[in-house]
Amino acid sequence: KKRFAKSVVRSLFDTLAGKRIAILGFAFKKDTGDTRESAAIYVCADMLRERAQLAVYDPKVQKDQIFRDLEECHDTPDDVDLESSVEVCADAYTACAGAHAILILTEWTEFRVLDYPRIYASMSKPAFVFDGRNVIDGVELRQLGFHVYTVGRDPHNPVVSVVTGNVMSDSQGMRR
Repeated sequence: KKRFAKSVVRSLFDTLAGKRIAILGFAFKKDTGDTRESAAIYVCADMLRERAQLAVYDPKVQKDQIFRDLEECHDTPDDVDLESSVEVCADAYTACAGAHAILILTEWTEFRVLDYPRIYASMSKPAFVFDGRNVIDGVELRQLGFHVYTVGRDPHNPVVSVVTGNVMSDSQGMRR
C-alpha cells in the first residue's frame, strides 16, 4: 500500500498538492460494498497526506461509508477537511474528468471496458494510470497517451483489451 502510494507521488513529480486523483474502486474486492481492510482506505489516506484532491467512484460503496472509513483510518491526517478534499462521484467518467491520475484500486469488471479515449480527452495532461488490480491493458493505454504503471503485470502481455473488451491470456506472469 505504502509502496503503491509512493510510486504515485514520485511519478507525479513528487507532489500531489492540489492535484485531482481519480480513485476507481473503494471496496476490498469487486461485486461487494464491503470496505473492511480495503487497501483503498490506506492509499486514499496517503494521497490526502500529500494534499491531493480525491474523486472517488465505486459502484457499490456509499458516500457515508467512504467518509466513515477515511475518518476512522489512523493514517488520514487530522488537519485534512474531508468534505473539501474528497468528492464521491456517481460514475467513473465524472471521477476522471480533470484528473491528473487514475488509481484503479478494485477489480470491478466495468473498469475493464470504460471508454478510455473519452477519459484521456477529459483529463489533465500528462495523464497517468496506476493499475493496482491488473485490470487494464497497459499497451493500449500507452498508445492513447497515458503514462501507465501496473502492479505485478507485464504491459506487453495484456489481461484484457480496453478497446475491445476481449480477455487475453493471463498466464504469462505480467508486471510493469
